[in-house]
Amino acid sequence: MPLDRALVDPSHTAIVMNEIQRGTVGDRSSLPLLVAAAAPMVGEVARLVRAGRAAGVEIVHCVAASRVDMKGSMGNTVFAGRARKAAGEKPRDPVELAEFAEVVPEIGVEPGDLVISRLHGMSPMTDTGLDLILRNLGVSTIIAAGVSLNVGVIGLVIEAANRSYDVVVPRDGSVGVPPEYGEMVLANSLAIVARLSSVQELIDLWS
Repeated sequence: MPLDRALVDPSHTAIVMNEIQRGTVGDRSSLPLLVAAAAPMVGEVARLVRAGRAAGVEIVHCVAASRVDMKGSMGNTVFAGRARKAAGEKPRDPVELAEFAEVVPEIGVEPGDLVISRLHGMSPMTDTGLDLILRNLGVSTIIAAGVSLNVGVIGLVIEAANRSYDVVVPRDGSVGVPPEYGEMVLANSLAIVARLSSVQELIDLWS
């Protein structure tokens, strides 16, 4: 079913991107399968963001970061445990860590964008202030994009829905590994929580 234009009116809509950053899907990533799967998605989200900026949609980049000493970062998941082990085996370079958290250049950060960093958690609504920031901006609709449909985007969508936001997920604006699993998540999980759309449909509505 086509989206209602009023649902994604720029006056109350934000594009919230999860981890479209150099250390996850870019040149600083250690996840080659995710980088390969995400390449088309990055280009599509770049188009979406350009259209959103032009229309007055709020642009929010949510990035994962960590300190050199990993203070404040989680260690209670398998993924986090591997990261801590790797950090213990090799000294961490603060320059590399800063580059890890940078938004990929294909999308970039404009002066009006917001960048929200997190040290802890698996999704951007966890103790980052994102919810309160969006409410202060008058946002009631979130367009969720980024990586991954395995964990982070699922968390963003469910937590946003729990907080009474309307959520739209463009199918070509997020990805999982393997990609066919991501498609199953969209069809069988997120479709009952959010409205599925496409980057082009959103661009057309804003233009």
